[in-house]
Amino acid sequence: MTFAEQTELHQGRSPAEIAIDEAGFAVQSRELPRLIRLVARRLPPGSPLAGEHHSSRETVRAALCEVRRKGWASRLIDRAQRGSRLWIGRADAQLAAELISDPDAGDDALGAALEPILATRYRATADTPEAALELIVADLFDAAGRVLSPSQHAMLAREIADAFGSDPGAALDFTEAATRSELQRRTEREAVEAAARRRRREELQRLRDWERSLVAFAEVPALLDLDRAGALRLVAENRLPVARRVTRDGVEHWEFDPADLKRLREQLAAEAGTTRPAPERQGRSTQTGIRIGNAAIARIAALDRYAAHFRTARALSRRITLVTGPTNSGKSHTALDMLSRAESGMALAPLRLLAHEFREALGARGVPCSLSTGEERIPVPGSRHLAATVEMCPLHNPVDVAIVDEAQMLHDPDRGAAWTAAIMGAPARHLFVLGAPDCIPMVRRIAALCDDPVDEITLERKGPLVAADDAVKLAHLQRGDALIAFSRRDVLDLRASLLARGRRVAVVYGALSPEVRRAEAARFNSGDAEILVATDAIGMGLNLNIRRIVFAALRKFDGTMSRDLTAQEVKQIGGRAGRFGMHEAGVVAVLAGAGSPGFVRSMLAAPPAPQAELRPLVQPDADIVRAVAAEIGSDSLFGVLVRIRRAVLRRDDPNYRLSDMGQAFAVASALEGISGLDLTQRWTYAMCPIDERDNGITRLAAWAAEHAAGRPVIPPGIGKLPSPERASREELEKAEKRHKRLVAWRWLALRFPEAYPARQDAENATLRLNAWIEDVLRQQRRGKDG
Repeated sequence: MTFAEQTELHQGRSPAEIAIDEAGFAVQSRELPRLIRLVARRLPPGSPLAGEHHSSRETVRAALCEVRRKGWASRLIDRAQRGSRLWIGRADAQLAAELISDPDAGDDALGAALEPILATRYRATADTPEAALELIVADLFDAAGRVLSPSQHAMLAREIADAFGSDPGAALDFTEAATRSELQRRTEREAVEAAARRRRREELQRLRDWERSLVAFAEVPALLDLDRAGALRLVAENRLPVARRVTRDGVEHWEFDPADLKRLREQLAAEAGTTRPAPERQGRSTQTGIRIGNAAIARIAALDRYAAHFRTARALSRRITLVTGPTNSGKSHTALDMLSRAESGMALAPLRLLAHEFREALGARGVPCSLSTGEERIPVPGSRHLAATVEMCPLHNPVDVAIVDEAQMLHDPDRGAAWTAAIMGAPARHLFVLGAPDCIPMVRRIAALCDDPVDEITLERKGPLVAADDAVKLAHLQRGDALIAFSRRDVLDLRASLLARGRRVAVVYGALSPEVRRAEAARFNSGDAEILVATDAIGMGLNLNIRRIVFAALRKFDGTMSRDLTAQEVKQIGGRAGRFGMHEAGVVAVLAGAGSPGFVRSMLAAPPAPQAELRPLVQPDADIVRAVAAEIGSDSLFGVLVRIRRAVLRRDDPNYRLSDMGQAFAVASALEGISGLDLTQRWTYAMCPIDERDNGITRLAAWAAEHAAGRPVIPPGIGKLPSPERASREELEKAEKRHKRLVAWRWLALRFPEAYPARQDAENATLRLNAWIEDVLRQQRRGKDG
């Protein structure tokens, strides 16, 4: 074709379209628009005529591969799922797709590109095939609750063995050994689950048998040889406790335990000087020899008299000083000054991070202080002061002064009972309770139940807190701003957007360990990071030099529903702005497009919201659990908790509410089929801090089974960690979940050192993991998956 003919043929068409036509590849119409854009950007100046055919064809080839990579990755994922290879992720498929250079690549070529990617990942996971297999299986379980079948487990084991270069014989031996081990674990797990189901049925049957034995009030006068008024008088005098109240058609019916009736009839007969035996009731079982009456359980548990449970505190002449005020009002400073001057004392914090800060604050005042949190102990010889998390409050060692911080947590459905126990049970002659104004009515109620006098101090914020008039654009964020989101994903998305704009960013969110959060806070405070992106994890603790709080959302998911922020949440988080001595005022704003500045202004101005429920939350402790177990004659933690939930507190109790204890029930249920652990050990496992969303209960039960069998529980591995500058968001999330496993393991190791012996290995792994996560977050460039 002559030059003139070519010119006439191509007239009106772009060089990119010409190059695509001449390259000769089959292109689908839906691919064409993007392909034209890519080719146009890559072609050298000039028309792609005959002399340039080869170079333009390669340009089209590369561009067409890029267009098709997303589809190739999806095909690889689909093939993996159809082949039951659940461990193949999108990141693997995308890396394999990047290697393809033939636009017409079929499934075989895609599969061939994937295998070396997987082999590399397996080797990068851990130093040995055994460790790699364990970690990959654990990560799959944590990420989506995926449990491999025996055949899938064997397939993965063989792939890992091959990746590590094992010869065929060694690979087969490894696969068979891994399969035997997995089948043994599976068999043991199924036996435990079957035993748990059987024991739960037995405990529930015991309860049903007892409930069938109960006597309606209409039968009581005849059984006690009294008239109706006499029977009612005995109930009013609490000589005859009501075992169960049942509401039918809006009417409350009383039922009574035959064992209580028999005992009372004998007492009445003795008082009257007669020896008439109690009449037998036909068709009713009184569970002879088993004392399982709800009334007896309620008396034993005494949760309706919860304040009296803390004998050491009640033996002291306690005085409570309630110090309330907004964030940045100096509550902690005031109380710490008093604590540092006392001969002995304790400071109780909501978080391990804050317990460390209390310890450091006392040290700065020249007061040596020990530390006690769920997963660590730092004793200081000769020290008479302790910094601890609220759940670790020592109840039997009297001190002069104690602090309980963040008392508004009394209303928290998950941890509120711990604050009730700390405020009621802290054995201090002078107890400082610190919190937001919302906590005042509840603390007054608790003080009255303890018969402790209470003084109140109200502090004002040290600098003004103002609402911004206008929303703030992302591009207009300034040094010293904190951008607040309400999920890990949103925090990391906002971080990526800011890094793409060349900003230096620190992050704080709940899945990060206290050590990493402190390191990120230090980067922000020092100016190494200009902007902090955080969840509401900053609303409690962390000394931060924030000039302005900017809400990236005014709604949050609270675990049950998506809802507007409350006034207390806006004040608690917004109050972090304008740290006294660093900024003249604190400013609270909203990100453009995220909501109305007027909402923020109204929430900051709102008075403390009246609390609908002022009865403090309570829950049993190990002593109460053991006492109830002895009363009902059972060593089943599940059975004990069922009876406590049904018996110890009426729903209309005027003073207390029983906390939900949902996680404790779930753990007790999972452990029910494990023999070899006593009741106290089971209760300890039920109190372990785990995340049910990461399948923590199943893992806890597996550890408990190893413990009960007398086998050492090995710390969860962390494997090899990729270089921080190449770490993806997925790898960061895996590291965070591995850290959670280590936290739970270390918590148990403190309580069962013989069963969890490799504590130093776990400590070292935690340090490595924290350092790696810090390094990842310190990388100030947009993540490759951001």
